[in-house]
Amino acid sequence: MPVNARAPHFVRSFERGLAVIRAFDAEHPARTLSEVARACDLTRAAARRLLLTLADLGYVRSDGRLFRLTPRILELGYAYLSGLDLPRLAAPYLEQLVSLVGESAALCVLEGDEAVCVAQVPARRVMAAAVAVGARFPAHGTAVGRAMLNSLPEAAGAAEYVLLDGDPEDGVTTLAAPVRDRGGQVVAGVSLAVHSGRMSATTVRRELLPRLRAAAAAIEADLRITDPAPDASLGTATHR
Repeated sequence: MPVNARAPHFVRSFERGLAVIRAFDAEHPARTLSEVARACDLTRAAARRLLLTLADLGYVRSDGRLFRLTPRILELGYAYLSGLDLPRLAAPYLEQLVSLVGESAALCVLEGDEAVCVAQVPARRVMAAAVAVGARFPAHGTAVGRAMLNSLPEAAGAAEYVLLDGDPEDGVTTLAAPVRDRGGQVVAGVSLAVHSGRMSATTVRRELLPRLRAAAAAIEADLRITDPAPDASLGTATHR
């Protein structure tokens, strides 16, 4: 089959419709008919038919000259996101966090009085501080456990983050932030582990906390467009 040939089942109009949707992005949130046609290599007539069809379906709106996507476009990604469990949903954000700060990151959930690691990405260096998936720790003794416990409804006050400075025994400083679902309930915690000799607690707070909180916020944003009542596969936090 030639390189540019399509299989018999291929629906060209569907491909063109998806191309029109992809023509809108952060740099081009609004486009004219001519701009859409040019970006998608379509005639103006074809682009107009596709845009009007998307408008009839509620995915595009127009003020007469400019076309924009509507929030309903999020429905197209809902089925994919709702099928993810929390560790897989969080994985790309953990990987991005590690690439930005160069320290090991982990995602933990509460099971009773324990913090359980359900996903982790180690730093790419020798002697990186990291925990294994499946590892369990007394929640009160860990930064990520405290971040989750302090965010439970019965806690005195929600903590935006918890920092535990390294002690002489393990020499690891940990920084953690809670992750909340659409209803504002804590479902997990994200943490960073840093060897104390490499970075002081003050530096950890100043340089790593904004990145950590951004990662937690990104995970929460994905959770907001998934099932508003996560089941056990999402690692919903429970406490005895």
